[in-house]
Amino acid sequence: MEEVSARLRADGVLAESLAARDASDEEIARVHRRPYIELVERETSGLAAARYLSTGDAVVDATSYRVARRAAGGAIVAVEACVAAKEAVFALVRPPGHHAEPDRGMGFCLFNNVAIAARAYQASVGGKVLIVDFDYHHGNGTEAVAGDGLSYCSTHAYPAYPGTGTRSYRRGNDFVLNVPLPATGISTEAFVAVWEELLPRAAALARPSLIVVSAGFDYVEGDSVGDLGVGVDAAAPIAAAIAGAAQRYCDGSVAYVLEGGYSIEALAHSIGAIARTHDAGAAANAGADPAAVPRDIRQVMQASLKMVQGTS
Repeated sequence: MEEVSARLRADGVLAESLAARDASDEEIARVHRRPYIELVERETSGLAAARYLSTGDAVVDATSYRVARRAAGGAIVAVEACVAAKEAVFALVRPPGHHAEPDRGMGFCLFNNVAIAARAYQASVGGKVLIVDFDYHHGNGTEAVAGDGLSYCSTHAYPAYPGTGTRSYRRGNDFVLNVPLPATGISTEAFVAVWEELLPRAAALARPSLIVVSAGFDYVEGDSVGDLGVGVDAAAPIAAAIAGAAQRYCDGSVAYVLEGGYSIEALAHSIGAIARTHDAGAAANAGADPAAVPRDIRQVMQASLKMVQGTS
């Protein structure tokens, strides 16, 4: 993250920064059960070498608990700042979080940063939150905690890890909206077109007072962990669609929280594009051709939307 920050500063994108803080036990416990929080602390304390957390495929070392608390706190700081300033704020944090379930860490994730930040906002301000997730992988942990004023909207490769995210459904007054994409890839035009249709319709349904974005850039072509074949230029039009929804429903408040993405070049380019898009006030669809979306993907998207709208 230090190298990404340095590149963003050199490009004139990162002119202002905010200090992160540790998330408190109370803040984390709004999402994760206390026995699990204690387990993470206990199993990482004093580790002499890296090992797997006992709950799953998350590698940890002696610093993991402290760093994960700081990442979650950084996401909370980003949410607080974006709400106060009514603008977009990006939390450049690691480890990622969207795979972390209430009592299970997995997939590099220990604590669910976006969910913890969303619940902190609701505890302080109230209101509904829409979490938008364009990471290559499905955010199974975030889906697990949706409800109680939190809705979740995701595109992701399927059947790629973790092999979830095929169903869309209502959860009380909220929804889980999943649009699985073929792990073999999708064109940049089609990826953008999906989000240009999906985002405004999800926001109109959720009517959130805050949007939090699980910003994972492992969808970018050539990523060592993901790779949907999508070009780095997709970040700007997707950010414009997000900005449009944020301006309409949230007074412009949107917090981006880093998830996946393992190319420094792609991270710096994508985050820079997002920042420039919001700074320029771009809030309209770029006009990606809907016809670029393959028929099978369009059918899945329409079926998912009907399901959460209660019109299936």
